[in-house]
Amino acid sequence: MIELNGVVPVIPIPFKDDESIDVGSLRRAVDWVAGQKLAGMCLPAYGSEFYKLDEREREEVVGIAIEANCRRVPVIAQANHGSSRVAAATARRYEKMGADLIAFAIPRQFRTTEADLLRYCGRICDAVSTPVLVQDFNPDGATIGADFIHALHRQHGNFRYAKLEEPMIINKLTEIRDRVGGEVGILEGWGGYYMLEAIPAGCCGIMPGVPIADLLNRVFRARQSAENERAYDLLGSLLPFINFTLQDFELFLQVEKQLLVCRGIFDTAVLRSLTYSPTPATLQYVSFLIAQIVRVLQRENIPLKREAN
Repeated sequence: MIELNGVVPVIPIPFKDDESIDVGSLRRAVDWVAGQKLAGMCLPAYGSEFYKLDEREREEVVGIAIEANCRRVPVIAQANHGSSRVAAATARRYEKMGADLIAFAIPRQFRTTEADLLRYCGRICDAVSTPVLVQDFNPDGATIGADFIHALHRQHGNFRYAKLEEPMIINKLTEIRDRVGGEVGILEGWGGYYMLEAIPAGCCGIMPGVPIADLLNRVFRARQSAENERAYDLLGSLLPFINFTLQDFELFLQVEKQLLVCRGIFDTAVLRSLTYSPTPATLQYVSFLIAQIVRVLQRENIPLKREAN
């Protein structure tokens, strides 16, 4: 049984100047994550610009990740769609391709009842035999809670993980732990922003971006091992970067890809249109932030550049 514990980065999709998928850079990103021996990897999710990929491309990037990973770490294939029928069919294809886990994000475009959401999630869970991870990001309200997680797991035993993204998460994590114990692991999104409070409350992992995943892994392991001052100080040096990028999701992707170029993993920082175009002042501050991350990497004796195979 696959157990997720630690940092599970979302793989961004690299594009060439013509906005076609850069397969070489994607393979390097997968190889880098696997080489860091992180807890897993996930794609094509929001951090992969899945909403800018067509169905064929989504399947293509999952196949590339599975092949390049060579079963070194778990590959989580995310099957997002507003229709549970389509998402279930996509999940089945990903499972047949060799994905270790299936993930999907709850659609939050329209108001629904909890019973509606349970039916939606249950249909996708029933489509596969692999463990399932449910992501919930709800800008208009709270994410799924202990009762929902308990009910979904009771009805569909392969629902094993939930990724939640919201502030003030400690109480919810405690409620979930008390309700379902370790039957459903909770991962924190939002770039690892809340991990210091989330880990003692039962969080089993975080799902950030790729370029500082090695640094965030050190924070996670330090906090998990009760090296609290070490975890606090290291995360403190990363928070200005995380804080700035999370102001806007397309800005997050812009900065993430620039740092991946700096680290020798991506060839370009291209995003597909429609995207946010940073102003010169913003780009100047981004350069400052990247320089600080480079300084933290040097302080931690972590190579800036990906080592060539």
